[in-house]
Amino acid sequence: MNDPIGGAPDYREQVAGLTFALMLLAPDLTISQVNPGAENLIGSSASRLIGRKFLDVVQFDDNAMLDRLMSEEAQLVARGLAIQVGGKTLLVNLTISSLAAHQGWRVVTLSDARQGERFSEEERPGALRGPAVLAHEIKNPLSAIRGAAQLVARKLEEGDRALTDLIADEVDRIAQLVDRMQRLGREQPEPVGPLNLHAAIRRACETVSAASAKPLPLREEFDPSLPPVLANEGALVQVLINLISNAWDACRDAKRPEIVIRTRFVSGLVMNVIRLGRPVKLPIEVQVSDNGPGIDPALRDHMFEPFVSSKKNGQGLGLALVNKLVRDMDGRISHERDEAGGWTHFRVHLPMAK
Repeated sequence: MNDPIGGAPDYREQVAGLTFALMLLAPDLTISQVNPGAENLIGSSASRLIGRKFLDVVQFDDNAMLDRLMSEEAQLVARGLAIQVGGKTLLVNLTISSLAAHQGWRVVTLSDARQGERFSEEERPGALRGPAVLAHEIKNPLSAIRGAAQLVARKLEEGDRALTDLIADEVDRIAQLVDRMQRLGREQPEPVGPLNLHAAIRRACETVSAASAKPLPLREEFDPSLPPVLANEGALVQVLINLISNAWDACRDAKRPEIVIRTRFVSGLVMNVIRLGRPVKLPIEVQVSDNGPGIDPALRDHMFEPFVSSKKNGQGLGLALVNKLVRDMDGRISHERDEAGGWTHFRVHLPMAK
């Protein structure tokens, strides 16, 4: 029976379409072939990877892993394994398979150990409804408190209104917090459409700059050939404002503070969106980096959860909201700390407009 779509894809197309990294190693552990997923995970092109020793590209903290890898009959499955790639630490799931018909040759796969777990948890219906319910219950008494403070203020002399002004200001601050909680609990995503990514970045930069007493130490590294992204304009600008503001807060006390915003086209990154019931390609990347001290290592695995913050007076809703807004646009956000270089990177990957 003929395939109505024009024939099944060959093995090269199948390997290229895998969402995880796949590498073929020669008997001397030289990298012979890589797929786009490996290029994306390692952050280097196939032309730069092929011909290099695998252990020069990927380093293991566990010596037992090296022994298993050197074995010609290597067969291994490991979950939550820490590896070093280009000076950064990644937590991955790893498999090593030997090829019976080709002695000494191995196939290695690597995948982000946290990605699948994070998205499966967050895509669960009602995962963030708690903050929304709490926000709804808080709003009514807040309005009553503010109204009572205003009534009291009318009976006081001008110089005696400091306390009622404080009450009103604190009520307003709590109301803003409540609004953010409600946005976290909103289940219906905002509509998306084709957008110019660089226009959204510049709008966000202007907003953060206007609110700052000092000029922002921004450097742009844009790919001018990028096609439009599929996103919601207001949500995307809000995401960028939060990330740029966080970067500025993180590095403002550095000797030479610097924020770098990069855009590029990446291949091979695909996310399974449970809400849509299908995989979505995410080839558009915007990266916001700063040379501040980075996020407390104890919080890094939880930074996108509500009420988790490393800031002294932080509410812990900023990155949780960013994560939700990015998910609502069928995108992905990730964090990486480069200890060797002293940089913190937040990467947002978004779909391309058709």
